[in-house]
Amino acid sequence: MAGPKIQLLIAALLLAASTLAHAQNCGCAQGICCNKYGYCGTNALYCGDGCQSGPCYKNPPSSSGGGGIVSVADVVTQQFFDSIIGQAGAGCEGKGFYTRQAFLDAVNQKYSGFGQNATADGSKREIAAFFAHATHETGYFCYIEEVDKSNTFCDASYSQYPCAPDKKYYGRGPLQISLNFNYGPAGQDIGFDGLNSPETVSNNVVVSFKTALWFWMKNVHSVVNQGFGATIRAINSIECNGGNTAEMNDRVNIYKNYCNQFGVSPGDNLTC
Repeated sequence: MAGPKIQLLIAALLLAASTLAHAQNCGCAQGICCNKYGYCGTNALYCGDGCQSGPCYKNPPSSSGGGGIVSVADVVTQQFFDSIIGQAGAGCEGKGFYTRQAFLDAVNQKYSGFGQNATADGSKREIAAFFAHATHETGYFCYIEEVDKSNTFCDASYSQYPCAPDKKYYGRGPLQISLNFNYGPAGQDIGFDGLNSPETVSNNVVVSFKTALWFWMKNVHSVVNQGFGATIRAINSIECNGGNTAEMNDRVNIYKNYCNQFGVSPGDNLTC
């Protein structure tokens, strides 16, 4: 008969095995990786070595392109960024606001999983898609805020994100984040008061890019591998299924142009 110490050791091992088995049933959402410890995420810590399910890297990630890790800074060169904002009119407020460095700071400080996909080509497509939507939404980085500011964009049904008096939650930033139920959680994740100071998105360029990346990582990143059309649906589904074909096609044409500049095919399922 095993002694007390042996029994305790066996019990501890059984508990550890049970806990590990439970953790590995992580049930991640579609497009999210389950790492070797059973946790969900989207960067190399989750999709790399030991990844159990989801869009795991098929090859060991490397900066040379063998896997999904690419240098966002190497893809989004100053020349590329300038080629976009250079098309905005001379009087556009965005020309003195948006910068490549602010974008890179937002990625490096908070959203390092952006542009890290299952393959290097997939990563470049994601970066192209993000900038295609940002270009479309802001008129080549011309606009910092939505032109029509008459609507408060307050949805009172989201009581967990109460609208502050005299504040408006119209579109701001590269993806024109709008509505209190986006400003609230974006602010919590980034570290600013999105409900009481939504104008921060218009005043702080790094925060502005962070709100766009917050929305992207929350709503778009996981569907990039379904084709550019899925990203349109995630950002503005009103344009899909004939809702506004001209606007949808403008996004697609910009995306194809950026893919061409990055030396990658645009993939399938471009429209929605």
